[in-house]
Amino acid sequence: MNRVQRGKLAMAAAAISIGLLSVTGCGYINPQQTNQQYSPSDGVRADLGSLQLRNMLIVSTDANKPGRVIGAVFNTSSSDATLTLSGAGGSQATIPVKANSETYLNDTTSAVILSTTGGVPGSVVPVTIKSGSDSSTVQFPVLDASLKEYAKYIPTPSASPSPSASSSATPSSSSTSSSSASPTPSASSTGH
Repeated sequence: MNRVQRGKLAMAAAAISIGLLSVTGCGYINPQQTNQQYSPSDGVRADLGSLQLRNMLIVSTDANKPGRVIGAVFNTSSSDATLTLSGAGGSQATIPVKANSETYLNDTTSAVILSTTGGVPGSVVPVTIKSGSDSSTVQFPVLDASLKEYAKYIPTPSASPSPSASSSATPSSSSTSSSSASPTPSASSTGH
């Protein structure tokens, strides 16, 4: 091999090396989304002690109107717990969750209503979640009936704000069962 051929071979190897570095370097300097936990749904997730909140959101028509909270609350401890939600204007609701079980805030439970949403549909509102001595503020999204799967959760004038999920609010559906019973999960249990 002569000197010219070796020079061309070295330049080709350098060009290939630079090309490979530029292609693989993107993964080195940019964070990979698959390594980060996020909520792949309309609602948000939060953990509070032994309680895990999943796909939590508020369904309402206006900032000054009542809003229904939907989602799921899982209790991973061996004792019963009560989750308190505090929203805008002093609105508050409580959700009892049995030990080592879950409570789905959907058609099978009494409606969990905040008397004032605090944000228009499409916005996020701060909601303070509390259980025992644990407390945190989470940004809940507010949605309306633009997505047809949430239309049935819009609070109606006959639905009065409920201070507790175990009280008998009268949502638009005729279900008035207590949330202390563990509903059977289904594919559409949280609106999806």
